[in-house]
Amino acid sequence: MAFHVMLIPTMGCPSNCSYCWSSEEGSPIMSIETIEEVVKWLKDFRDDPVTFTFHGGEPLLAGADFYRKALPLLAKGTIHQKAAFAMQTNLWKLTPEIAQILAEYDIPIGSSIDGPRELNDLQRGKGYFDKTMKGYEIARANGLNVRFISTFTSYSVKYREDIFNFFLENGLTLKLHPALPSLRDKNPEKWALAPEEYGELLIYLLDKYLEHLGEIEIMNIDHLCKCVFSGRATVCTFVDCMGDTFAVGPDGNIYPCYRFVGMPKYVMGNVYDHPSMEDLSRSDAWKLMHQYKEYVDRQCGECPYIKFCRGGCPYNAIAPNDGEIKGVDPHCTAYKMIFKEITDRVNREFLGSPAIPMAPFKSEPNKDGKAGIMSLMFRQ
Repeated sequence: MAFHVMLIPTMGCPSNCSYCWSSEEGSPIMSIETIEEVVKWLKDFRDDPVTFTFHGGEPLLAGADFYRKALPLLAKGTIHQKAAFAMQTNLWKLTPEIAQILAEYDIPIGSSIDGPRELNDLQRGKGYFDKTMKGYEIARANGLNVRFISTFTSYSVKYREDIFNFFLENGLTLKLHPALPSLRDKNPEKWALAPEEYGELLIYLLDKYLEHLGEIEIMNIDHLCKCVFSGRATVCTFVDCMGDTFAVGPDGNIYPCYRFVGMPKYVMGNVYDHPSMEDLSRSDAWKLMHQYKEYVDRQCGECPYIKFCRGGCPYNAIAPNDGEIKGVDPHCTAYKMIFKEITDRVNREFLGSPAIPMAPFKSEPNKDGKAGIMSLMFRQ
């Protein structure tokens, strides 16, 4: 089974998004020596294929020289693990030089745009839109594939149609995140998207996707449909990630996920010590994550969606409560809403189509001419 190592070259970031929870001013930059220790650590850690994702903060703050050295070290040092790469960046610091380095390793890029310029800059800061789109053009000119995440907040959800149309009209793939209460804000709930509103948003986007099938890709809806169809999680929010996902901070500390980086109580070890899986499992952070899994088994055992939801994201559930397990992912309500909607539509299509005995996987258009839910189930 493949595993995932998220490399956090720095927690620093040049932008200052209103709802952000992860950037730190003056954060150190990861050294090449730490990359070398990552390679040594992984040499005997696991033989499975590995994906490295550069995340942050803003990973491009590490600069061209860092990637010019780090990428061949990682690729050659984990050649038996068939390393693949990815990056999440706001693209502000992307130069043609860095883009060419990333293109050599065919690195897909994830970035963030919350919608049209005015709305985006209201949430992410004046000038953000233009700086990111400038980087986007550099990425495209160098053959890099870029997909965008849109963070929906209590404010922007009111403009969901404008946001959808922005992605549709500009030919951009849409992936969405709901804003969570900020861990660093005096008014943490200001931008947070309520679970019920998030559920309604997902159902709205499901309808819009079916209305415009073939014209746009909405990654979340694809993943949610595949969860229902396969009966197992297909994306990190729901998958049982413990033991298969790790994050390495700028100083080499190892965490369960990039979202915990910089939080001392979630350190499981350090790459300079080359810990084994057994070593990591003795950490308090590892034990806490497994306690969460046991909690989900108890609390969600009767839920029809437990196999492919698993209580949602552990960070969402644990971090806001200062490391105490008091509940599952607060967006549980939204997940139930969209999973029920997808399941109900699948059942209606199967039970309502007279062609089922001859063509069980055929999705007939609805009476309104829209594609049926099964059209999404079989998207590759």
